[in-house]
Amino acid sequence: MKRILILTLRSVMLRCPNCGGGGLFASWFQMKERCPTCSFALERNEGEDYFIGGMMLNIVLAELVYAGAMLIWLLVTWPTPPWTLLQYVGIPLMVVAPFVLYPFSRTTWLAFDLMFRPATSEEFGPDA
Repeated sequence: MKRILILTLRSVMLRCPNCGGGGLFASWFQMKERCPTCSFALERNEGEDYFIGGMMLNIVLAELVYAGAMLIWLLVTWPTPPWTLLQYVGIPLMVVAPFVLYPFSRTTWLAFDLMFRPATSEEFGPDA
């Protein structure tokens, strides 16, 4: 249970789930090939298809953020919620949220994978 919590916290802070080192991203949308701290392969030898689960996680997180925000807004403004304003704010939120959550979904997916398949020695570079 402690390992799951550590992996999750590291991933939410955009750190390497394996060692906790930072600097995993070259830019907001591009993850480096290896962790700069422990040389852990961030793609996990699965090729380009590895982060399909991460993309699905991104969509689910974006929908949860949208649903939570709209529910809070409805509760705060009840009994006369501004339906038109909700629509005009909700649509851009659904478009922007996946971009904002992108790096978090990548590191969280990596942490989720490490929970079930711990790192092996082959996944570390020659610098490790």
